[in-house]
Amino acid sequence: MTQIERTDKLTKMDQLIKQSFAMKSLRLDSLEIFEDVVRCGGFRAAALDRGVSSSAISQSVNVLEEALGIRLLNRTTRSVSPTEAGERLLERLGPALHDIRTAIDDLNQLREHPSGTVRINAPGPAADHVLCPLAFEFMEIYPDINVEIVSEAAIIDIVEHGFDAGVRFGHQLAQDMIAMPLGPALQYAIVASPDYLRRRGRPGSPDDLLAHDCIRRRFPGGTMVTWKFANNGNEVEITPKGRLTLSSAHQERQAALAGSGIAHLFDDYIRKDVKQGRLVELLFDWKKKLPSWYLYYPNRRHTSAAMRVFLEYIRNRKWPAIGE
Repeated sequence: MTQIERTDKLTKMDQLIKQSFAMKSLRLDSLEIFEDVVRCGGFRAAALDRGVSSSAISQSVNVLEEALGIRLLNRTTRSVSPTEAGERLLERLGPALHDIRTAIDDLNQLREHPSGTVRINAPGPAADHVLCPLAFEFMEIYPDINVEIVSEAAIIDIVEHGFDAGVRFGHQLAQDMIAMPLGPALQYAIVASPDYLRRRGRPGSPDDLLAHDCIRRRFPGGTMVTWKFANNGNEVEITPKGRLTLSSAHQERQAALAGSGIAHLFDDYIRKDVKQGRLVELLFDWKKKLPSWYLYYPNRRHTSAAMRVFLEYIRNRKWPAIGE
């Protein structure tokens, strides 16, 4: 064997040894972190989600790529996206990690007190007036279970974004989701401050609102919210006019209290304000009843122990009547 052949052989052997050690150092949490980076859309977002530093997330992915001997992510100053190899790994990784988490979580059934985390995505009004109070009660009963609620108006893929469940109206749910009512039926109220009504007068019908300064709201996708009314079988829908356009119910309430116009808000937001005289409810006979919020979750064979306990708690809960 020549010196060159001997050197090539030693080099190949050295590479095999390094690959062997690298694969031995491959950790499950590195795979989970890689999945989080892609799901969250970047190192910083994944770091915030996990409560660690961005450098720790970056280092973990670097170690994973070194162990596998292939680049998994395309990195630019503005974005992170999986390479072809990264996409192939993710395709197999998602179901495998889910099975591992489920197997570990099944041990919770042997605990006297179940543990884990429930992550829920919900619009602001549902989170404020239904989900948060529910979570506070639930956590008192199950001290070993963590609850994370993310308020978001846009409709997202809860599976892709790592949520156990979401909250939306029934007509907004995907067909492959399981859903259950969350709370009583809903009603919108039309309200304004006493000061606004002294200046502008009081509308007597939904059509009269078109001559008023209404506080409008725009959905994240850009659509303007329309106002719907019903009275003795008659239904009316208007597109309100006004100088102020906002993006949340909290902002609308603040604007109404400031006398900036007439607002269209869920009863839950303004009930105390009306009782205490800060706001006046208008067009009471035209209130349209809506379905309740729905909690929805993937139609999976395996659901985490924490989520199963949370679902059971909701099924057994007695909700107050509308307006209570």
